Amino acid sequence: MKKLLVFTALTAAMACGSSDQQAKEEKPQGPLSKSANPESFNTAFGKLLSDYYHLKDGFVSENDTAITLYAKNLVKDADSLNPKQLKADTVIVATAVTYAQGISAELKGLLGEKNIDAKRKSFEMVGKQLYDLIRTVQYDREIVYHEYCPMAFNDEGADWLSNSSDIRNPYIPKKMLTCGEVKDSINYIKK
Repeated sequence: MKKLLVFTALTAAMACGSSDQQAKEEKPQGPLSKSANPESFNTAFGKLLSDYYHLKDGFVSENDTAITLYAKNLVKDADSLNPKQLKADTVIVATAVTYAQGISAELKGLLGEKNIDAKRKSFEMVGKQLYDLIRTVQYDREIVYHEYCPMAFNDEGADWLSNSSDIRNPYIPKKMLTCGEVKDSINYIKK
């Protein structure tokens, strides 16, 4: 009788274990998240952000050639961004168009500046407008970090955007490369 009970218990345990395994294997995968914005818009916006990050890195390394190259790329990116393809009300679309135009205009001003400190002031304005644009269109393909250094511009403080929470200060990189903090993270990624 003891042997029969042990056998029954083992059989039941094995059966329960295998049905759990089957349940885990058969569980369907959830759908991949779908962006609220059209893919063509997301692609163009992703390029805009990528070129902005490269421009930031140009300021970190104080590389004039990189600053000029990526500022020019950003002008093209901002000018070719088409917020009218968004599935949003007309106020959001108009606001996004205004920010894109402001970014382009500020970058053209940056390209006309002769010294790096003046270029950094324009870069700060580009970042502020881009931050507002990201929140307006609710870009949902990556997390964007809004970072801040209180010591920039003789303690006036300045913001910038990053694709990493690591601080790489574009305003005073030689003296205070890691000075700053993450003020916000913009995350519209659907889970």
